[in-house]
Amino acid sequence: MSFTPLTGSVRVLGAPGERHEEILTPEALEFLGRLDGAFAGRRLEILKERRRRSAHLASGSPLDFSRATAAVRTDTGWRVAAPAPGLTDRRVEITGPPERRMAVNALNSGARVWMADFEDATAPTWGNVIGGQLNLLDAIERRIDFTTPEGKEYRLGQELATIMVRPRGWHLLEEHLEIDGRPVPASLVDFGLYSFHCAQRQIDAGHGPYFYLPKLENRYEARLWNDIFLYAQDLLGIPRGTVRATVLIETITAAFEMEEILHELRDHSAGLNAGRWDYLFSLIKNFGHRTDFQLPDRAAVTMTAPFMRAYTELLVRTCHRRGAHAIGGMAAHVPSRDAEANTAALAKVRLDKEREAEDGFDGSWVAHPGLVPVCREVFGNVLGDRPHQLERTREDVEVAAADLLSVRRIAAPPSSEGIRSNVAVALRYFDAWLRGSGAVALNGLMEDAATAEIARVQIWQWLRHDRVDRGTVIDLLDAECAALEAEDPEALVLEAREVFVDTALSGRLPAFFTPEAYTRHLVRSAALTAQVNA
Repeated sequence: MSFTPLTGSVRVLGAPGERHEEILTPEALEFLGRLDGAFAGRRLEILKERRRRSAHLASGSPLDFSRATAAVRTDTGWRVAAPAPGLTDRRVEITGPPERRMAVNALNSGARVWMADFEDATAPTWGNVIGGQLNLLDAIERRIDFTTPEGKEYRLGQELATIMVRPRGWHLLEEHLEIDGRPVPASLVDFGLYSFHCAQRQIDAGHGPYFYLPKLENRYEARLWNDIFLYAQDLLGIPRGTVRATVLIETITAAFEMEEILHELRDHSAGLNAGRWDYLFSLIKNFGHRTDFQLPDRAAVTMTAPFMRAYTELLVRTCHRRGAHAIGGMAAHVPSRDAEANTAALAKVRLDKEREAEDGFDGSWVAHPGLVPVCREVFGNVLGDRPHQLERTREDVEVAAADLLSVRRIAAPPSSEGIRSNVAVALRYFDAWLRGSGAVALNGLMEDAATAEIARVQIWQWLRHDRVDRGTVIDLLDAECAALEAEDPEALVLEAREVFVDTALSGRLPAFFTPEAYTRHLVRSAALTAQVNA
């Protein structure tokens, strides 16, 4: 392939690392520059629309299914593209960062799909971003085998999971790549580098470049991604429709536009996923100012809550009406060496997956290889030899706007343990994220950015509505800071505390904690570099 040179080229500001030149080739940077030139402006429009709609909801505007797109929802004549190679049977999907050890374990896990996550499970240090791209390239080339210094071997087997990549969301920038004096959108970096290096390789291997799209809020964002797919496929010289993407329905506004999102992406669609943790975060973020949207402790908001049942059943019905896969939510338990605790945790996972399979989902997510067998067994019991259950159109499901917003039916004051847990999880996750880890095992659960977001916005909401005293939260925060410092002298306690204060205790609720934390990471990295060079 060849491109006409751009007038403004992408500058690499990140420090060079081992084998970085294999990813940051002049041709790959040229490809990123083309994507940026075509779509960076539309990204800004998307973010502006998000702020506008958020302000409207905060002012009391109702949220309902759009009358303007009623024809899309009532038209029975359209369906999404048939499942792509490697995406027909998705009964178990495993997620995790594109870290080398995780890549081998996930691909060998017995799951049908591995979602390599540059978003919630990855702290976007420069090394993690480019290292993740190298690991994906090596995995596809089957040269990712390695041995640890302790002598433990990691080798790819014969039956491997299909790779899907989740790029970072539209709200994030990649500050280590610059064009015309401004950073490149992180979504375009993750999508573009993987597509440039791996799209044709995946096609040659019998699959294709497949993606998960995070945090979409409406049909216009789906349209933007669809246009990016068309543009990228034409530039790369691969057939249109080769790219496929599953959209995570993890915002409350997207829940009202599921059919419209599938319609926009229909030739590139690989279905929808119930991103449960971010969905709760979005609900609080949009309605946390209202007294009738006060959620109880995070652990008390289960998938059997009426408003969560409405959300998941509508997702299955929407997908299957249009021939799309419906993929269930995350099982985040980390297997324990404590046999009794492990048995109890696996029993909860089994119940959750049984509910999903019986509701009509075609597969579900797990965060750890140890959970693959139970998920596979549960869906196997329902599916048998069938690859999915798209024939279950769930015409019995009728969901109104009020059903998706019926939070008050489970409203309850926070418990002292719930408050303490949210403070502890958020603080420890912020510390890990600032140090470069985006997936962190805490108290038997694999926590990522989504669960940290819930923890901090719940604290913000409870403070706003006087469900907890600010002094109590500060005391708990100080106690957790002391405990963390005692546990790990290397912990970035002060910086993690500052992120917590800025994003959970301020009068204005920041939309995400990650931009704040990313800025702090950049400042700290620059200071360390200056120290080394001094």
